[in-house]
Amino acid sequence: MQRTRLLTLAVSTLALAACNPFHREPVTEVSRDANVNSRWQASLVTPAALVGAVQINGSATMSPADNRDNTRLSLTLANATPGGVHPWQVHRGQCGTDEGVFGSLDAYAPLKVGDEGKGSASATIPGEAPTGGMYFVSVGASTANPETIVACGNLAPPAM
Repeated sequence: MQRTRLLTLAVSTLALAACNPFHREPVTEVSRDANVNSRWQASLVTPAALVGAVQINGSATMSPADNRDNTRLSLTLANATPGGVHPWQVHRGQCGTDEGVFGSLDAYAPLKVGDEGKGSASATIPGEAPTGGMYFVSVGASTANPETIVACGNLAPPAM
């Protein structure tokens, strides 16, 4: 009887050690985002005056480029008119309080909207990415009417 108990205990111990639910392989990070703590982010929406006529939304980021000597800007739009072409820029200030374009206007190629009402664009501006200040992204109605803003979003500084 005691031999059976010892054998059962030994088999149970081996089984528990082999199937230990508390033993886990260490978690390893597959890829690292070097700009995660230096990326500015914005959510873009249509200005209140155009709600009902246009309802574009999207997001934008501003971060150091790979070489850190340039600033990388990116924009993604949704719910836009398929086939549309929209000029866009990052400006100093906040939506409604424009203090000038960040970088050169020539750096910003217009965003082209695809068949599903979505589009994306990017730009590279010479110079290090800002570490402070206020910036926003504006999207114009068309290349013929860039003054009418159809989407705008204030860039939030990175969380350090």
